[in-house]
Amino acid sequence: MAKGRRLPKGMGMPGGMNNMMKQIQKMQKQMEEMQKELEEREVEATSGGGAVTVKVNGKKEMLELKIDPEVVDEDDVEMLEDMIVAAINEAFRKADEMMESEMKKVTGGVNIPGLM
Repeated sequence: MAKGRRLPKGMGMPGGMNNMMKQIQKMQKQMEEMQKELEEREVEATSGGGAVTVKVNGKKEMLELKIDPEVVDEDDVEMLEDMIVAAINEAFRKADEMMESEMKKVTGGVNIPGLM
């Protein structure tokens, strides 16, 4: 470094780096706590106008499946299967959105690769 030139305050100084590391560790702890909390949350989705309802948690585990008996038609099982798949996929999408939205609160909207 040229004589007489100074780095901005905190740059090149161990104290500035320590503060940044403490902030990163704090954010990491908050993210871990948030992730555990979100894994316990549940989201629900429906398809077929409410004929099929699916409930999943933040771990993307299906917890519940409800089918309105009126839509059960033995001559059209394929339609029922399609409604079930649609409801499950929508529930998983909602779980992803919930996780992403809540994690953005912790990270301040900064995209951290590999986080989700």
